[in-house]
Amino acid sequence: MSAASGLVDPDLRSWVAGERDSGRSLQALPLGVVERDGAAHVCTAIGGFVLDLHRAAVEGVIGDALDARLLEAPTLNPLLAAGTPALRALRARLVELLKEGGDPALRSRDQNVFFIPYESAHMRMPFTVGDYVDFYASREHATNLGRIFRPDGEPLLPNWVWIPIGYHGRAGTVVPDGTPIRRPNGQRKDPRADAPEFGPSRMLDVELEVGFVTCGPANPLGEPIPLERAREQIAGLVLVNDWSARDIQSWEYQPLGPFLGKSFATTISPWLVPLDALEPFRADGPPQDPQPLPYLRESEPRGYDIRLEIALRTAAMRERGIPPEVVARTNFRGMYWSIAQMLAHATSNGAIARPGDLFASGTVSGSEPGTYGSLIELTWRGTYAIELPGGERRTFLEDGDEVILRGCCERDGWPRLDLGSCRGVVLPAPPLPDGIAEA
Repeated sequence: MSAASGLVDPDLRSWVAGERDSGRSLQALPLGVVERDGAAHVCTAIGGFVLDLHRAAVEGVIGDALDARLLEAPTLNPLLAAGTPALRALRARLVELLKEGGDPALRSRDQNVFFIPYESAHMRMPFTVGDYVDFYASREHATNLGRIFRPDGEPLLPNWVWIPIGYHGRAGTVVPDGTPIRRPNGQRKDPRADAPEFGPSRMLDVELEVGFVTCGPANPLGEPIPLERAREQIAGLVLVNDWSARDIQSWEYQPLGPFLGKSFATTISPWLVPLDALEPFRADGPPQDPQPLPYLRESEPRGYDIRLEIALRTAAMRERGIPPEVVARTNFRGMYWSIAQMLAHATSNGAIARPGDLFASGTVSGSEPGTYGSLIELTWRGTYAIELPGGERRTFLEDGDEVILRGCCERDGWPRLDLGSCRGVVLPAPPLPDGIAEA
């Protein structure tokens, strides 16, 4: 393993059974938080198991690699605050403990003390989100929504090719994988009506995104994070579903942008995949024309070759035992703006990025209909329906629908890397307040 880069030799193998073909190999070592004995424990995953790092620290297995207190906290935040050097020190120690022929301090002990079967692990929110920013970094997605929302105007606004567009979301409504999502109430307006109405969203949507999480130390107020240092401030990636109420959004978004149509819920996957583990899957992004301003110019490969998909399963499909149906497949390498450019731009005015802040990419969409990362694009705002097994059709989400986002990386010579899943089932909207009736 290269301590400077955090890369793990692709030929190294672990003594943990099945790790090579699981998507959770020795080269991955994602970080999360598992519930164990009623408490939250920092952990990693390898093969078919979750490794309790809290317990490993308490039992002295981690040794002097880093301050054990960083692993005894109930979230990843203290570890994130310690920054890239601590993350790499932990990664190096785990490789030494888990590789074939490595330090026997872990494999010589009672495995039940440290390991939990992966499928039975109850994962919790991996970190406390301080701030949440959602970008709009896919040119294809921005163009499609421009055509849908502004059919008589230019689909891509002039500033889009010059700056990574984003909005500030609600950190308090970011929830972990598997949390049920309640359909929001809100104002919506039929173009043919004279006035808006208030009631449950009729156009509930999914947005397939990838998020990055910052690590410490935070930049001082007034001091931007330069592009060349941005990746050192990024701990890793998660999958993100930026749930969207399109009817609420289309009525409220002008002139200031997304608000209640987005703020009701955002789901993230339970595993933070280290940026070092994704380094072998770096890829060239699409050409940027015009050339960005100097503070956003990036010469090295900007993207990551991450295969992404959206699967949908209705309540009727669950009752009949029909598996989720994949309705879209796309790839993160097609994003116009990179994660480094997003972070550099977000702090270019001197704004602070603290450890545990979440920055999402915006919907990941390709150039073909089957590669769009949202239902509003896949159905062109309800013009076309998605056909599902069992004869059901969908334009937007209905109550009882389950959405599953998945991601993985594959490259010859490297074990497959699994980013996990990001799931949520739609629940009915809460009752309307007294005195308010849906029109």
